[in-house]
Amino acid sequence: MTHAIRSFTLDVPQAALDDLHRRLDQTRWPDKETVDDWSQGTPLEALRELCEYWRDGYDWRRCEARLNALGQFITELDGLDIHFLHVRSPHEHALPLVLTHGWPGSVVEFLEVIGPLTDPPDPADAFHVIAPSLPGFGFSGKPTVTGWGIERIARAWAELIRRLGCERWVAQGGDWGAAVTTAIGAQASSGCAGIHVNMPVARPLPEDLATPSEAELRALAALKHYQDWDSGYSKQQSTRPQSLGYGLVDSPVGLAGWILEKMWAWTDNGGSPYDALSRDAILDNIMLYWLPGTGASSARLYWESFAKFADGEVMIPAGASQFPREIIPAPRKWAERRYKNLIYWHELDQGGHFAAWEQPALFVEELRGCFRLMR
Repeated sequence: MTHAIRSFTLDVPQAALDDLHRRLDQTRWPDKETVDDWSQGTPLEALRELCEYWRDGYDWRRCEARLNALGQFITELDGLDIHFLHVRSPHEHALPLVLTHGWPGSVVEFLEVIGPLTDPPDPADAFHVIAPSLPGFGFSGKPTVTGWGIERIARAWAELIRRLGCERWVAQGGDWGAAVTTAIGAQASSGCAGIHVNMPVARPLPEDLATPSEAELRALAALKHYQDWDSGYSKQQSTRPQSLGYGLVDSPVGLAGWILEKMWAWTDNGGSPYDALSRDAILDNIMLYWLPGTGASSARLYWESFAKFADGEVMIPAGASQFPREIIPAPRKWAERRYKNLIYWHELDQGGHFAAWEQPALFVEELRGCFRLMR
């Protein structure tokens, strides 16, 4: 039955891990960068140290067991198998919540928030958590045709929720998850009571540029930095994902270098990505790209939808949390033009782009505060 929800258990063959170790052993390393910082990309020494740990200290089976213990499932949506975590709250009246990750993230981003969200001190704050892997990411299927952009994903998520028997629900996301969640809001998907994003993306108007406020000046400076120094990955992935994919799927070091740079650039850290995330957490996430070979298929989401990231107005209730190291912050003034019923807005003083991953306790409090207004 194509619409069945099937239990999914991770049991990666040892041969796949042995192959990873062989590839790490046979790496052909480039010469060292000519600077003493990250301005030319992931430094050689930083990547060698991470890959040495990946080879000799990292334990994939620990992550595998943790994911299996949560409850993993697969169901076919619009012709494509979608992998998702589904963790039910022990509290009967919990509110179903869809959490959507982005790139270069995965459902690993949510491992520390699922427990507090499903079983909070106050049962009135409880959620049933559904965390799908985006098409072409993690252990979801890889689209073989064009068309899997954010609007189609939003419709698929709404069907997933319907299939799980949820009549009233809410949605949350950051990065591509914010784009999908905003699309859910723009479509006013059946039963969706509201949304929350931790990366509200909204465009300025010409008059904003003429007499910008202090908040707008900060946002414009961040946007210029992104365009000048941090957007090369998105240009490549939105124009030539296939060319990039050969290296990312074939070389674990190439993949790790591509992703580790974003862990440094986009987290709220003091100079090292490990100030925000542990080596194990980063490698758990990288493994969800390496094992299923999704370097090309995940990048294609940029080809499908990067130009549409800021499209769509949301009329249903919405909330947003601004973490200080977000890569493209949007002032509330801009956000209110896109999220027409913005009932929750909070600017925090800690955290970066990977909010749930970096600051799980703050992230949980943000979702509780926002969705209390929508229950």
